[in-house]
Parts: sequence; C-alpha cells; structure tokens
Amino acid sequence: MDSNVDLADRFDISGPTHIMSRRSGVHHSSAMVIDWNNEEDRRCVAACVVKGTYILEDDRTMCRMQAAEAEALAPAWWESFHFRLVDVLKEESFRRKSVKLTFGAIYEHVPPAGERRDPCAPQYIVAFRGTMLPHPKVIHDVVLDLQILANTLEYSRRSHRAHKAVDKLLGTIDSSAVWLAGHSLGASLALEVGRTMMAERGFNLSTFLFNPPHVSPAPAINKILPCEGLRKEIYAKSARVKARLGQFLSPHRERMEALFERLSPWAPNLYVHDMDVICQGFVHYFEQRQQLEERCRSATTLSYRDMFFSTIGKEKERPHLLPSATLWKNSSMDRDAHGIQKLLAAHELQQWWKPDGELRMIATRYSFA
Repeated sequence: MDSNVDLADRFDISGPTHIMSRRSGVHHSSAMVIDWNNEEDRRCVAACVVKGTYILEDDRTMCRMQAAEAEALAPAWWESFHFRLVDVLKEESFRRKSVKLTFGAIYEHVPPAGERRDPCAPQYIVAFRGTMLPHPKVIHDVVLDLQILANTLEYSRRSHRAHKAVDKLLGTIDSSAVWLAGHSLGASLALEVGRTMMAERGFNLSTFLFNPPHVSPAPAINKILPCEGLRKEIYAKSARVKARLGQFLSPHRERMEALFERLSPWAPNLYVHDMDVICQGFVHYFEQRQQLEERCRSATTLSYRDMFFSTIGKEKERPHLLPSATLWKNSSMDRDAHGIQKLLAAHELQQWWKPDGELRMIATRYSFA
C-alpha cells in the first residue's frame, strides 16, 4: 500500500467499526450483517457508498485502478456491504476532452451466496460525491458550487448526466428499489434528481442527503442577531410579507402549491449539523414552519427570488422548498477540534457512518398539510 495514502480513505481503518464487528460467522472474513430495517444501518451504508464514490475519483486520478486490484481503495467501501459497481457517471474535463471526471456511480446490491435480498434493502444505490478541494480539477466542482448559488444547477452537464442515468435505471426496475445518496455538492445533485423524479414522473425514491447546501441568509442573521426573540419576530414578519406578495402573484403561488401537492409523498432524509453554515438554511426553513401562524403557512412554498423571477416571466423554484422531509440534526463535536476545525468537521461526511451512540442527533419529520 502506498505510504502516501490518506488513512481516512481506508475502509478497514476509517469505516463503521460497529457494523464491521458484526459478522455472520466466527471468521473475520465472514460477511457483515446489515439490518436493513434499522435507520442507523441504512444511514451508515448510504454514507459509506458515497465515500467510496469520492475515492473512486481518487483511484482514477492516482492510477490505482490501473494498478493491481489490491491498490484500489474505493471498492471496499461498497463491496463490504455486498454491492458491486455497475456504472460510473463521468463528465468531460473543460480543456482535455479525453479526461473523464468521476462524479457519481451506480451500485447494485448482490446478497451473499444463498441469501435473498432483504425487502428493505435497495437493489441499486445512485451516489454522488461532493466538492474535492485537493483535486487538480477542482474548478469543475467549484463551477457547480457557483451554480447552486445561482440556482442553475439543473442546467449543468453533470445534472443532465445524472438525470439520464437515473431515467435509464428506472426504465428497468421499480422505483422503490432505488436509493439516491450524496454529500454536499453531491447532495444537491441527488436532491435535484429526486425532486424532479417525484414532480414529473411520480417516482418516490428513498433519498439520503448528507450536508446538503442551502443558500440562506439565516446563518448571518443568527450571528448578527443573537437574541432569539428578535430573530423569531423578523422571520415571522418576513413570512407575512411573502404571504401578502403571494396574493398579488397568484399564478406563481398556485403553481407552487400544485408543485407541493405533487412533491408531498416524497420525504428525503436530510442529514445536517447545526454548526455547518453550508446547510444551516435547511434547519431554519423547516423549524420556521412550526412557528408560523396558520394564515402564513403558504409562505413556506414561496421565496423572494422565485417571486421576483415570476414578475419578469421566468418561473423557477428554489430546491429547498420541500413539502416533506425528515431532518436529522447532529449536534455532536470532537472535543479536540477548535475554531475553523469545528466548522470543517461539521461538514465532513465521516460523521454520518458513526453509530447513534456517538452522535447527538434529533430526527424530526415534516409534512405540509
């Protein structure tokens, strides 16, 4: 093994030890036992498969896939849970068209010999990686990050490729057998694909979104206004303003209400850390829904940006506008982390394959009635 390999990329060292210790036999090499009815196991497996998608691109960049099979680090992150790689989702480099960057992959669940697939287990997982800052071609990811800010991710080549792959997969099997999963930028892709599949085709895909980005002024407002009472008053007034504007922009409001009706059966799992400024907006969006007065409930379907675009004849909708979701909020933190380290740790994927006992996690189910 290369001495320069990051130990965090090695499944045997950094993987979910609480699951790795569960074996179907007495030998260390025997198959891991996964409880597919258990939310903790489902979360850990989904997070590990996304981690493997990150390392898949590292293996390609470092030519580990072309070397001996034992050199590739990525396969252990999905093969350990009885999955096999069936398709790699790539996009062309800006300058060198011959270079294909891996941003996602499709994995098929293949139970151990003599066993049948558990009805709660996915037949396929479609996983998307996030931004890879140390990567030599990180500019590709940064461009997508900027498109998230501009709410134009759906027009990107990466999004088009992701939709095409999921469309093809759903043309052959039942949608209940497919999971979507992603971290950070990859979570935005999974959210955009899952949202479209539900809104346009009625496919309700189980979706696992780890630290999904949400463009929101909420983190800045919370920092500037430490008084919770004052913040609640501002947010309540903002909701009332949205509701009143929605009365004047009735076509846009009715369109959004119809969209919420179509999306309501789909409830993606959003895994966020309360110190992660990148996804704090989701915490704010859903928690405010509980505090709004009934007459302002329609404000949760609206955003100022979307209403502005509707006035100039462009209908859009912010991807965070979701009628249903399960919000998993983690508040745990490494005691040895300080300053910027805490902020970076709050956004890391590895927290999500830890056991529940190591996380201070609260789950809240939201639905729009």
